[in-house]
Amino acid sequence: MAVLSAERVEFDAEMPVVVVGAGACGLVAALAAHDAGAEVMILERDANPQGSTSLSAGLIPAAGSRLQAQAGIDDSPEVFAADIIAKTHDRTPPDMAMLAARTSGPMIDWLAETHGIEFELVTGFLYPGHSRMRMHGPKSRTGADLEQALLSAVSAAGIDLITGASVEDLYADADGRVRGLRFRRPDGALETLGCKALVLACCGFAGDADMVRRHIPEIADAECCGHMSNTGDAVKWGLGLGASVADMGAYQGHGSVAHPHSLPLTWAVVTQGGILVNTDGRRFSNEMRGYSEHGAEVAAQPGHVAWDIYDARCETAALEFHDYREIRKLGAVKSADTLEELAAATGLPLAALKAEFDAIAAAAASGTPDRFGRRFSDSDMLKAPYRAVKVNGALFHTQGGLVIDHQARVLREDGTPLPNLMAGGGAARGLSGDSNYGYLSGNGLLSATAFGRLAGISAARIAAAG
Repeated sequence: MAVLSAERVEFDAEMPVVVVGAGACGLVAALAAHDAGAEVMILERDANPQGSTSLSAGLIPAAGSRLQAQAGIDDSPEVFAADIIAKTHDRTPPDMAMLAARTSGPMIDWLAETHGIEFELVTGFLYPGHSRMRMHGPKSRTGADLEQALLSAVSAAGIDLITGASVEDLYADADGRVRGLRFRRPDGALETLGCKALVLACCGFAGDADMVRRHIPEIADAECCGHMSNTGDAVKWGLGLGASVADMGAYQGHGSVAHPHSLPLTWAVVTQGGILVNTDGRRFSNEMRGYSEHGAEVAAQPGHVAWDIYDARCETAALEFHDYREIRKLGAVKSADTLEELAAATGLPLAALKAEFDAIAAAAASGTPDRFGRRFSDSDMLKAPYRAVKVNGALFHTQGGLVIDHQARVLREDGTPLPNLMAGGGAARGLSGDSNYGYLSGNGLLSATAFGRLAGISAARIAAAG
């Protein structure tokens, strides 16, 4: 991956706007550029576009959408931005949080009304850190269906998408203006493509083990359940152009990935009263802090695994998720009518389990937080029949990257924008602060879609200006 001089380069073809990556960010950027009047081409490394989007639950948090209004949910960009900032402990730029929050609702409505993307609003429970119900996604709760819906919209719009096209190098002038790129076909053949504006939508660096170990060593030894084509290309090219990067220690982890099946077990079971215990039968954290920070927490436990324990009541919300139904089919969900049966099914020490359940009951009865700071109400108390799934901690995707402005233009270290380079999603600095604790549920798809749309609009404007 390199940035090469554009001097004396003759391109095989030219396109006003080129988008690198066909996940949610790239597809939304392409739709936005197309709607703004630009001719667009998307280049995707994989033979079948999937990306991080297909590995997610496909849920996009948005404030002020028509679906929220129809459900009678009182939300606003200000409330949403405050939730984002609070989750990061004030470690994310307030203006970028507000930008994402303000544009999120109109972005959802645009995708639904202009491009026929079908969304449902999740109203069964609140995700950790969200003060309002604002998760929008496909009925199946799968990112694969969101990806397919966006691909269908791109096809219907007549936007060119080339798969099996691995972008290797960028060509740029001395001032940082990108003139084009070179990509490799599956048979090894190299082609060049000129452009007037370029959008980097090729996600982060979770698939580059060296970059992960350098920037986020705490999660380097955990399982990577992210898309392995996320090899930090955008950051590498950006640095070659003199771009600024930030929050490289930020990432989305997950502390509840069914082991060894590598399918995420929704955190909804935890928000309803579920707990995590290690193989000694002991709880080790406040589970309500969120699933991202628990990726490293679980990875640090004996054997790098834990048990997610909940009950049939908690399972009701989980059954809405395709991944959970698959976990059940695979036999990963253990059921028990008593704590004794639960201990036998999981191999956990009965005495330790009883002690944890007693401690939770005592905290609920007293109305005070438990030893980890978590508050339990009477309605949170787990009751038979119990459920349990062995889980491990995992890295899903990184959240640090290229610094962008309010038009999704990539900025140099001095704060000035590069002439014609945009970025969004995992390629850009996200909204999660500088660590794992700042990941608010849905932040990845929020930055992918909200900033992706802005990137596409900017790219079309720059291309039109010549």
